Amino acid sequence: MKTVNRYTLMAICAMALTTSSCDFEEVNTNQFEMTEEEGTRDDFAVGGLITALEKTVFPVGTQADDTGVINQYQIAFNLSADSWSGYFGQNNSWSGGNNNTSYFLVDDWVAETYKCTYTNALNAWKKLKKASEDNNTPEVFALAQVLKISAWHKALESFGPIPYTHAADASMNIPFDSEKDVYTAMFKDLTEAIEVLTEKAENGVSIMKNYDAVYAGDAAKWVRYANSLMLRLAMRVRFADNEMAKKYATQALNQTYGIMTDQKDEAKMSTGAGLVFRNNIQWLADQYNETRMGTSMVSYLVGYEDPRLSAYFQPVDESCNYGIEAFDGEKYQGVPLGHTKGQNSTYENFSKPNIPASTPTYWLRASEVYFLRAEAALVWGGEFGDAESLYEQGIQMSFDENGIKSSVDSYMYSGKTPIADVVSHWRYGFNNPAPCETTVEFEGSQEDKLEKIMIQKWIALYPNGQEAWTEWRRTGYPVLHKVATNRGSSQGATVEGGIRRMIYPVSFYQTQDGKEIYDNALKLFNNGNGGQDRSDTRLWWDCK
Repeated sequence: MKTVNRYTLMAICAMALTTSSCDFEEVNTNQFEMTEEEGTRDDFAVGGLITALEKTVFPVGTQADDTGVINQYQIAFNLSADSWSGYFGQNNSWSGGNNNTSYFLVDDWVAETYKCTYTNALNAWKKLKKASEDNNTPEVFALAQVLKISAWHKALESFGPIPYTHAADASMNIPFDSEKDVYTAMFKDLTEAIEVLTEKAENGVSIMKNYDAVYAGDAAKWVRYANSLMLRLAMRVRFADNEMAKKYATQALNQTYGIMTDQKDEAKMSTGAGLVFRNNIQWLADQYNETRMGTSMVSYLVGYEDPRLSAYFQPVDESCNYGIEAFDGEKYQGVPLGHTKGQNSTYENFSKPNIPASTPTYWLRASEVYFLRAEAALVWGGEFGDAESLYEQGIQMSFDENGIKSSVDSYMYSGKTPIADVVSHWRYGFNNPAPCETTVEFEGSQEDKLEKIMIQKWIALYPNGQEAWTEWRRTGYPVLHKVATNRGSSQGATVEGGIRRMIYPVSFYQTQDGKEIYDNALKLFNNGNGGQDRSDTRLWWDCK
């Protein structure tokens, strides 16, 4: 992080160590949203809210936003889920190593995650709800519902209970709902939204075409995305409620317009609504000189001789002496999670993400959907299809999405396994053994096959660390390298278990009303039996 961003984080860390925090109202106010006066020009009052809501699914901005949105993304996602997922290591260690990457959850950082996954979508969604009621445009609210769920399920899966069923209430003190109740409500809201959007698609109606940066108003594509999102959430809860999972997985697969099956179906923020969006990760790697390849990615991609290696990461700098020679003749190396070595020239020369500035920010891609279907077929069989065929199609789709022309069969039947990743530097070295001996070939027990599906899904999800971290917690796969230094033991984190959830921001319980809501939220953990606000408290679906 450079200039303003570096000093901002220094202040954040200092505030965290003195346990001070922003107030509850600040956490629950989107400072970047347009005012009522700004929204009265033409139809921007509604259309601009659609664009604004889309920009909250993942924080994404244009050149006009300078580094503000990039900083949001780094604090909210890149220094947490993107790193915990095994995708990235960091060429820095903030606050002497006491930060999210070493499992010490910094209060202002988790507050930023809550704002980016929940708060920043709240007011735009509420205004769209009112506008759709005033203008009798249910399709606008249907789209807003899909976008709201796209953002809020990340908050739900990062923290646990969130305000949902009363979110539209005119109050700052909104009660939290249990995770099961939120998923139940999300499935209901998605079902109703899909019904409205399907009717519009069948009649050729475009929805906010000039303001929709994702699908340019194409209702049929929104239906396919919403069905695919429903499938994602259905599989999320299958270990906690198999009946609910199967019901909505079946529904998602049997809706009109179906689910994503083609690369052109993917949901992403790149160009649209007259805007050109920048890629946050590229800036963090090239301008801040921090984000680098994670060591777990070295073990799997180099070990499997995965042709996506060079599509995902750049070789080490020519001055680096610690790269591992890969099958493509280049050398690659990753940075260990949770190191406390500060910013240094050794890690600076390790592999950067191969993500140009024009790379889209992906929400959901067809390859993920094939792996979701493969898991459903493995568990339930029958109408869900053949697990092996869907697994292979998922790999093929990921190859296609990344412009890979290699043979999927050669990759699947190579017999290769992940490798160890060792660096012998006296100060900056590390020793990570091979995480597993799992091959790509779809064979073995049902559990073996689940592991293979999840490993390939993890590779295909890159660089969506939020989803990868969530699926790692849900299934236990893939096996990842352990954190180098655990500074979060006082908050519950363990080297073996990692971070199971983020703790709520301190500001949530600094007022009398907030404390009452916070205490009631903690009672909702563990199926209503209560739990502690710790990073090792397992969420409802994290029960395998």
